Amino acid sequence: MSRFASRREFLKRFGFSAAMLPFISNLPSLGFENSTGRKKRLVIIFSPNGVVKKNFWPDEAGNLQHFKEILTPLDAYRDRTLVLNGISDKVGGDGDNHMRGIGCLLTGIELFPGNFQGGGATPASWSRGISIDQEIKNFLQSQPKTQTRFGSLEYGVVVPETAVVWNRMVYAGPNQPIAPIDSPYQMFQKLYGNVQDQESLSGVLDLHVEDLKRMEALISREDRQLLQQHAEFVRQMERELQASGPLPAGHLIPELEPGWVIHNDNLPQLTQMQIDLMVSSFAADFARVSTLQFTQSVGQARMSWLGIHEGHHHLSHEPNSNEAAQEQLTKICRWYCEQVAYLVKKLAETPEPGGEGSLLDHTTVVWTNELAEGNTHAMDDIPFVLIGNGLDFQMGRSLQYGGVPHNRLLLSLAHGMGHEIESFGKPEFCQDGPLTDLS
Repeated sequence: MSRFASRREFLKRFGFSAAMLPFISNLPSLGFENSTGRKKRLVIIFSPNGVVKKNFWPDEAGNLQHFKEILTPLDAYRDRTLVLNGISDKVGGDGDNHMRGIGCLLTGIELFPGNFQGGGATPASWSRGISIDQEIKNFLQSQPKTQTRFGSLEYGVVVPETAVVWNRMVYAGPNQPIAPIDSPYQMFQKLYGNVQDQESLSGVLDLHVEDLKRMEALISREDRQLLQQHAEFVRQMERELQASGPLPAGHLIPELEPGWVIHNDNLPQLTQMQIDLMVSSFAADFARVSTLQFTQSVGQARMSWLGIHEGHHHLSHEPNSNEAAQEQLTKICRWYCEQVAYLVKKLAETPEPGGEGSLLDHTTVVWTNELAEGNTHAMDDIPFVLIGNGLDFQMGRSLQYGGVPHNRLLLSLAHGMGHEIESFGKPEFCQDGPLTDLS
């Protein structure tokens, strides 16, 4: 099979419909320019309100011998995990720590002045800069060899629809927040198209049966297997989405001011659906950068499935001497870690299409937070846990940095993805370059 500069050239030459794009994106034998070479992927996951330090941080630097309670769901992947202690968000300016915590987390630069009033701080607005995920996306999309259909995908789970600085962490540029897609049904439609409503999902593949049959003669036996596996996943997703029925009318968080109690017992199921879609999108090479945002900064999810009926943010303000609150917060943080572990497991179990190993061998997952600790609103020890081998960092370790600016970690993520920029966000926080000792 001769090489094609683009998928659209292939579709035009052989008369396939544009709706076939999702199914041909990752077939090496078709010879698209971005199907050669090792793929690298980055996932950034956000959960709010800090962590319980005593049950989170390893006691010392060096090889990871064991995890504290919160991180134990990742135990099977300890040799592929990197825990970074002493990474500090030093970005000051307007806004309270929750606002700056999420708004500056991936941008590394201040918020604009504005009208969003936080807790006793100067009002603020959106971030002054692009977020690192979008910076990397733009770099990858600028080169034919790393271009994908979407570039990046932004997933949300129970993120309020109201556009406020507390619930936006991704930025296309200064003053340009990007809202995550909160509904797995909407994300499914974006990924696979031709889905006008939930009842029409079963027709997605039926419309292209003839094209699928014709394509089998043009690709290798290995790619036919990949195509069949991908098509079967879509059929399975259709069955699952239809079986679940329409989401309850109240499944999305109402447009409330930050701090009000948010209740959503569907959060576990929605999380799994979004993660399944993310893994599928990577297997199809729809994108090589993704973000997953749980609720928002000041998130008030009430995790009744854990036997916890008080809002997360309220609990995070309890003093460390409140052992009952510490126990509940530990359960909450561990639950978030379990969701990270679910994603990591799915990546590890999914073969890398057209390459060696699994998706996890080519993907790095970064789990982080806007605060170090909820009751102090500290930003001098932001949790950063990296899992997977996509960036070729040396894993299986705990590193202690002693308060370096988190801009240097953002630089390191860009360099790991092949984008060797000299600074990101505030230049003065990048003078020492990327973090040392990662590789």
